[in-house]
Amino acid sequence: MSMSMAAAASSSPLLLFSLPPTIKPTSRTRNGSHHFPVAASAASVGETKKDPPGNLHYDKGGMKVEEEEVEEPSRESAPFGGLSVLYDDGFGTRSVKDYFAAAKELTENPDGGPPRWFCPAECGQPISGSPVLMFLPGVDGTGMGLTLHQKSLGKVFEVRCLHIPVNDRTPFEGLVKFVENSVKHEHALASSKPIYLVGDSFGGCLALAVAARNPSIDLVLILVNPATSYNKSQLQPFVPALEALPRDLHASVPYILSMVMGDPVKMAMASIIDDLPPEQTLNELSKSLTSMLPLLSELTDILPKDTFLWKLKLLKSGTAYSNSRLHAVEAEVLMLASGKDNLLPSGSEADRLRKSLKNCRVRYFKDNGHTLLLEDGLNLLSVIKATTTYRRSNQHDFVTDYLPPTKSEFRQVFDRDNRLFSLATSPVLFSTLKNGKIVRGLGGIPDKGPVVLVGYHMLLGLELGPLYEAFLREKNIIIRGMAHPFLFSQTETSRQEMSRFDLLRIFGALPVSPTNMYRLLSRKSFVLLYPGGAREALHRKGEEYKLYWPDQPEFVRMAARFDATIVPFGVVGEDDIAEVVLDYDDQMNIPFVQRWIESMNQGVIRIRTDMDGEVGKQDFHLPGLLPKVPGRFYYLFGKPFETRGMDILKDRESAIEAYSRIKSETKSLMSYLLKKREEDPYRSVVQRTVYQNSWGVSTEVPTFDP
Repeated sequence: MSMSMAAAASSSPLLLFSLPPTIKPTSRTRNGSHHFPVAASAASVGETKKDPPGNLHYDKGGMKVEEEEVEEPSRESAPFGGLSVLYDDGFGTRSVKDYFAAAKELTENPDGGPPRWFCPAECGQPISGSPVLMFLPGVDGTGMGLTLHQKSLGKVFEVRCLHIPVNDRTPFEGLVKFVENSVKHEHALASSKPIYLVGDSFGGCLALAVAARNPSIDLVLILVNPATSYNKSQLQPFVPALEALPRDLHASVPYILSMVMGDPVKMAMASIIDDLPPEQTLNELSKSLTSMLPLLSELTDILPKDTFLWKLKLLKSGTAYSNSRLHAVEAEVLMLASGKDNLLPSGSEADRLRKSLKNCRVRYFKDNGHTLLLEDGLNLLSVIKATTTYRRSNQHDFVTDYLPPTKSEFRQVFDRDNRLFSLATSPVLFSTLKNGKIVRGLGGIPDKGPVVLVGYHMLLGLELGPLYEAFLREKNIIIRGMAHPFLFSQTETSRQEMSRFDLLRIFGALPVSPTNMYRLLSRKSFVLLYPGGAREALHRKGEEYKLYWPDQPEFVRMAARFDATIVPFGVVGEDDIAEVVLDYDDQMNIPFVQRWIESMNQGVIRIRTDMDGEVGKQDFHLPGLLPKVPGRFYYLFGKPFETRGMDILKDRESAIEAYSRIKSETKSLMSYLLKKREEDPYRSVVQRTVYQNSWGVSTEVPTFDP
């Protein structure tokens, strides 16, 4: 690398490199990354220095060092790949202004090409075993479309961004071959890992084309408003007018684009720091909108008229090329579609692609515009996690591929989205110390696993949010909830928005199975288990706080295998916020509702099919509820039950006895709460509101003395 290039790399936020088709894969280094040749100039893309013979490489000082064969750490031995719970993913620290600044830096000294890859320095070093993510840009070609997401994605992906210089005129098939060669290069380095292609608008056409040509390579496509519907684009009528536009009016092109690209308010919101008071947020939004207007003129440098017209031709050819090969795409596809896309009909395109592609899921963002990745309301990593799209091998593993929630995800869910529910129910949590004393908070819960939390499943699982929040806030512990397989196999639509099911996956839910529980306990996890399952959470009228547990003590035996601690818990309060007025029995007497329930449950994986009685009835339905003036939720965790040193594994009678004790303890905990809540002077939301108005919303509201 030349001295000038080295200096530029040290001062620039971008690390530029190219992966020409002639490069052979190099050996893996000690930290799990790979050597990449750095392009000294655009002309040197095909003139890379050959690797030295044997297992040798050159360190930064130019000295020859012998490469050691070092095995990567086992994924089983490093929970979450080494990431801590509620780690700082950096999301929300970058804005649209940063996008324009970076794009300007890349286009200040334009050259004629060829295309190249760069890795944003902000991405940093990913966790061990991370797959490669290649970003394919839209018509801007800068490759900076991930500006808001670089840091968060860089924690769990090796990020590569495609940059197409302003004056480059590589045809669509040439771009396809360039990306394809890079994909093959990465596949040769790590054939057991998937390769992610994130295609934004025009990049979506590129991603589909590469996938169609390489069905044998494990690719995961994330298409963001793909331009496969360009033939229906709002831009088409403008093309003749743009071609005839006088040179002195070329500067108006970016303003024409701004009218159809993205939602300006959403883009401005993405520039505002989180957690500001409402009045300050409104003020900052006004400033952000004002400051963005001058930035539009910089689009002239990013997309001058000649380049823009060339990109429109690329769009036309790319659309035809990719659409003609959709049948050959074998890759896993996740499409993100905007409901207010004024450039492309992305909503209807989601309908078409979901039917045309063999393995396509959709997440719909009804309030966003075309530039979805630069707008407020989308955390790309969160979407990837929520849809269980993240994996580090040929199949998704709910245990080893799970990534813990981040600080930004926690704030989004519990400090904003779930804030009103938390204020309305004002959860109170108690736990029991080893000496039997009941204390407020989670002081009686062990700090280290393996731990199995076993309790009553409230109506519709309404207790889950406060439960997860409390463990994360107070103990910085993620609990892995064993959920019904229905939550992971339900039929999705082409207008599927982010749902509560998605949030459950982000915060640790996984399908209930003996294998999953075994593997979690072997990793010393905190496991949340509801023996009553769906039958308990979807109970009938008058069945509040009634346990529907099976007779088999299998979870006790499983816990004993790993000397796990079992903590029973009770929770009450569902009858304080809603009443069931139309239950399962009522609905099955209504013919059209019965048919809907039966169709919804077709193909649902059944659990506990060998069990008789009520616990085996796991049909999913939506009970009719009558809301009440909100009361309060109360949780009580019982005295930890130690399985270490017991003969539960060898003596089945001992297992049955332990199981009966845990079930009886859970009933006692709920009886205790039902009695003690009558002593709570702040059980009603009215009293709590008065108290918080006096002492502040964030103040902990008192309750009864345990």
